[in-house]
Order: sequence, then structure tokens, then C-alpha cells
Amino acid sequence: MTKTAIKAKSIYFLRILRNILVVIGLFFSGCIVFALTEQPYWGYHWLGTSKSEMKWKPTYIIMMGGGGMPSQSNLMRSWYVEKAAKTFPEATVVIAIPGEISDSLSTPQIVKRELIMRGVNPEKIVFEHEATNTRAQALNCQKTITMQTPILLVTSPEHMRRSVLSFQKVGFEKVNALPAFENAIEADLSFNDDELGGNKTGVPDIGKSINARYQLWNHLKYEILIFREIVALTYYRLRGWI
Repeated sequence: MTKTAIKAKSIYFLRILRNILVVIGLFFSGCIVFALTEQPYWGYHWLGTSKSEMKWKPTYIIMMGGGGMPSQSNLMRSWYVEKAAKTFPEATVVIAIPGEISDSLSTPQIVKRELIMRGVNPEKIVFEHEATNTRAQALNCQKTITMQTPILLVTSPEHMRRSVLSFQKVGFEKVNALPAFENAIEADLSFNDDELGGNKTGVPDIGKSINARYQLWNHLKYEILIFREIVALTYYRLRGWI
């Protein structure tokens, strides 16, 4: 290959790389601009509430598995399961988390102890510990719960729509849903930067800007959760699972 051909090939490669970097830059710039609006929150809220309803008194409260234990997702879901179990004390709580239940240190067993510590009746707690995704959890619950039995699903907001659709797809007729939303702190988190001392030269004050300190980052997180869930919903739709 001649030097001219090598140079032409290098220029072509650099142009492709530049175009890719431009597209990536535009994409992330768009994500940041979008995060400054309210739309990421409302998208996240829609995933959690679009299929959430409470029409029937549940016979089973199904806690869908999140991460390990402790983890933010499982602790949040445990908090909501506790409230639901105390509201409907006759309901059976199903911990739908994969793990070895003969191991006292497994995630399902730790979640059970967490619920008992919160006041849930241990005699009302059972396990569904084999399924490793939402579709399998719905199928396995179908084996022990009749389709006409009212159930209540408890999971993170971004997973709620897919969970409800998955259980309805396998035949459950009365699906309630309780999304485990976080509650925003009620205190005013603004502060006066200068009163706290430190370097004041060339550093902008952000104490009064809740958007810059919290909302922007929360909304970027929501964007990731929404995008991931859209991909999951699309896959489930293509597979015929919802």
C-alpha cells in the first residue's frame, strides 16, 4: 500500500471517529439539557403509575426482587411491603427473590428477617426463590396462586409497568400494584455559601441552586432508568411476554 493510500485511509478513519465523537457529544448534551426539564421525572412517574391501581383487597402481596440485601431497592420495597401487610393482615407475603432458602445468609432469608423485624407475621411469609426475571416470577407464582386471586405487586417504580403486564399476560385477572417511590425530603436544603467560609475566589455559589445540586443529577439517573426500562419493555413485547 502506497503512502498516499495509507494517508487517505487514515484521514477517512479520523473523519469517522470525529463524526462518532460529535454524535456522542450531541447525545450527552441533549441528555443534560433534557435533565434540566421536568420530563425525566414525569417519565419515571409514568412507569410507576401507568399500571398501578388498587381495585381489589389482595390475598397475596408479592415483593418482586431487587438487588442484594441490604440494597436501596430491597429496603424500599420492604418498607412498602410492611405497610401493605399491616393494611391487609390476612394477605400472604411472597418474597419473589432468587436464592438458596436453606442458607440463613441468603438474600431471601435476610429480606424475611427484615420484614419480621418490621412487624410482618412470619407465618404469613412464603418464598418464590427460583425465578431470575419478571417473566419467570409470574410463571412460578401462577403455579401456586389461582388466576382469579387478587394479588398486590410491590416493586420499584421503573419496573412496575412491566411487572403488571407480565402477570396479566400469564393470566392473573386481579393485579394491584404498589410502586416503591422515594419520598423527597421536606426541609429547605438551600444554604449561603459565603457563611460556610472557604475559598470564595473563582468558585460560583450553588447553595441556592437546588437544580444544580440535586435535580440535574436525579434527572440524569431517571433518564438511565427510563432508557433501560424501555429496552426491557421492547424485549418483553417482542418475546410476547407482555
